[in-house]
Amino acid sequence: MSRHPAIAAGCVAVITGGASGIGLAAAHKLAGEGMRLVIADANGDGLKGAKAELEAAGASVEALRVDVAKFDEVRELQRRAASLGDVTLLMNNAGLGGGGGAFENLAGWRRVIETNLFGVLNGVQAFAQAMIEHGCPAAIVNTGSKQGITTPPGDTAYNVSKAGIKALTEGLQHTLRNIPGCQVTAHLLVPGLTFTGAMRRRMAQKPPGAWMPEQVADFMLERMAAGDFYIICPDNDVTREMDNARMTWAMQDLTQNRPPLSRWHPDYEHAFAQFLARETGRG
Repeated sequence: MSRHPAIAAGCVAVITGGASGIGLAAAHKLAGEGMRLVIADANGDGLKGAKAELEAAGASVEALRVDVAKFDEVRELQRRAASLGDVTLLMNNAGLGGGGGAFENLAGWRRVIETNLFGVLNGVQAFAQAMIEHGCPAAIVNTGSKQGITTPPGDTAYNVSKAGIKALTEGLQHTLRNIPGCQVTAHLLVPGLTFTGAMRRRMAQKPPGAWMPEQVADFMLERMAAGDFYIICPDNDVTREMDNARMTWAMQDLTQNRPPLSRWHPDYEHAFAQFLARETGRG
């Protein structure tokens, strides 16, 4: 199987949120490609376990406890990773939820925005310039969310953070492609329903509709190799056609001057159901 040229044996991959879930699954896949790993996470115990697991599988791995909301810690992560070799893959994957609605839980909002959005921004600002200056193929993957695109009711703080990551990553890719000779690409990873840590804490068994983190990591590598910027993962319940329809409907709230989040508005329930059926060929 072809790979993005950034995924090269002997080069360094840095993964935040690397102690579990999609980050740990990606670490296993990249180790299998011969990359040296630096995994970072705020969970010290989880980090120790992930390091032991990766080493048992034969990986070369360094593990650093890092709060991605703190630029100084991310900058130190960059220095440590660079001392091991050329960093050709940065995966800004650390994130959390639980922020809350628009007029509640200000402390939770700050925690979510500082970790999810500023954590990604800190990674980009700490790593990108050196990756460009290396002059070799490299990639920056930022983990977004479908909630940052369709912004459903619920955890508004999380939606805002992930919408910000989308805008940041789009702007990053525009900047990179306009730097003469730059061989660094940016990618927005948008997982579907995935059986990761937060879900595991709520239920003992994987829901039938969810993907495993390993499936997301495989899909990410496949779509990076194909040159995709938007890596929008399906799952066992939601197809790409369904995602496309939901995203199109969300944008049409603006273009057709509907109420925001009309997909969840009772006056538009029937219209959305008809639209989804038509767009997915099920009508």
